[in-house]
Amino acid sequence: MLDSLQAPLLFGLTAAFITTLGLISVSVRGDWSARYSGLFALAAGGMLVSLTLLHIAPEAFELSAHTPVFLMVGFFGGLGLHFGIGALFPESSDRGQAGAITPLAAVAIHSLLDGMIYSVTFAASFSSGVYAAASLMLHEFPEGVIAFAILRRHSFSNREAFIWAFLASAVTTPLGVIVATPFMYGLTPDIIGSLFAISAGLLLYVATGPLMAPLGEEPPMRSLMALSAGVGLAILMALMPLHPHEEAGGHIAPAPHDLSHDHLPH
Repeated sequence: MLDSLQAPLLFGLTAAFITTLGLISVSVRGDWSARYSGLFALAAGGMLVSLTLLHIAPEAFELSAHTPVFLMVGFFGGLGLHFGIGALFPESSDRGQAGAITPLAAVAIHSLLDGMIYSVTFAASFSSGVYAAASLMLHEFPEGVIAFAILRRHSFSNREAFIWAFLASAVTTPLGVIVATPFMYGLTPDIIGSLFAISAGLLLYVATGPLMAPLGEEPPMRSLMALSAGVGLAILMALMPLHPHEEAGGHIAPAPHDLSHDHLPH
């Protein structure tokens, strides 16, 4: 088991490091990031909805036939969790901070699933694992920025935002690797696709709900510029040329969205 854990854990830790760099980049100027937290949230929302539609949801559709159902489960699950938290804290002074639970939980679940994907794809082959890791790492840096922006938006201090965002978006990736590795031979592409779809639904709720809240507070032109910056960065990331690595013998290793029951060990 230790041998099978080494490669995905290394990439999981690398992903956590990249996410932490994103956190550091927005936390070094705490007052400045708080002042522009609304614009950060809008940029993060544009980036998140774009990455979900361009990367996460298509992967889920190719892995599972039940993706539309689980997308709905994830989206309305996030909505239900949001209203549930509001009902639990109707008059609490922590209401503003409690509002961060749903979007932060969505980020944490997605990051945990990233770690699970690392384990499963490395179980298929080393080269497909490297390809999957490279693809998923594209959004690790902005994931840290998004988590930090969510927390600052909900009245967390700079220090609190960094700690909770680090736990939710960075620590969870290698944790997903550790949790999934003992069971990776039993995870079929259909199960992974379903989990990915739930993650995509949750992230779509976060991107179109909590992260879009500042639209009514910021000037229209600044809001549009922040949204456009997030969408543009996501498109650039999605267009980065990533190709499968060749295995010994000249065969092309399967990309993560090419995985089928034939590729994964049983």
